[in-house]
Amino acid sequence: MTLEAMLHRIGHQGRATPDRTTLVALHRRWRRTVPYENLDIQLGRPVSLDPDALTDKLVRRRRGGYCYEQNAGLAMLLRLVGFEVSMVEAGVMRQANEDAMWGNHNALIIDLDGRQWLADAGIGDGFVEPIPLREGPHTQGGFTYLLERLASDTWRFHHHPGATIASYDFRLQPRESADFAARSHELSTSPKSPYVTTLIIARPATGHTLLLLSRTVRQYRADGRSSQVIRDMDEFATTLRKQFCIPLQDLGPDGVGRLWEKAGAQNDLWRARSVE
Repeated sequence: MTLEAMLHRIGHQGRATPDRTTLVALHRRWRRTVPYENLDIQLGRPVSLDPDALTDKLVRRRRGGYCYEQNAGLAMLLRLVGFEVSMVEAGVMRQANEDAMWGNHNALIIDLDGRQWLADAGIGDGFVEPIPLREGPHTQGGFTYLLERLASDTWRFHHHPGATIASYDFRLQPRESADFAARSHELSTSPKSPYVTTLIIARPATGHTLLLLSRTVRQYRADGRSSQVIRDMDEFATTLRKQFCIPLQDLGPDGVGRLWEKAGAQNDLWRARSVE
């Protein structure tokens, strides 16, 4: 896959050189144009971390993906530009659930001009621009995140209050995308996995992040959150296409209908549990 094709995919029209300005611009454009989504998992399709399969899906077919796919794709783009990129192991909610969480996420560390940056396209409502790897608060678009150093090579990212997760830990030893293949297979196929039980799509825009959970669209802003239930399949299809940039033709001839029915069953289960 060429750099030109990847830049075209995200609509980047400026220069592409390994400097801070380009890093911020590419991370922002990737987050806003490559949706965080698990629709292949919902449709029972296999998820591959093979580089050719990823570029076909994310670039040629203009789809999105979940954390492992997102950060593998972003790493490929940044490396083509000339950035020094390390993929690292992470654990969402390790603070609460301890070491079993290691490997359920990954992130990227960028070494640039003697400084390190945390990049991550794999949290749906996560930060839009890379964060300097230094302890303390980091504010973007009205949201405040916090980085905490736990050990010499281990850090904790604290999400903003009200986000979809509270935190994740990451350690700086470099890993390869293939190292996460087994955990990705587990999370994309296990009946207990939230990626299997819940349709999830997210895309940040200017001033807010949109999140679709089954049939409910949530909008996160610095000053609060709102939600709206999608009423019918036509609205569902329009929401996927317009708000989340999903190319409906790639879902197959019956893909939208299957996803709509599956999301409805998930909503029904949530309502039943809330009554119990």
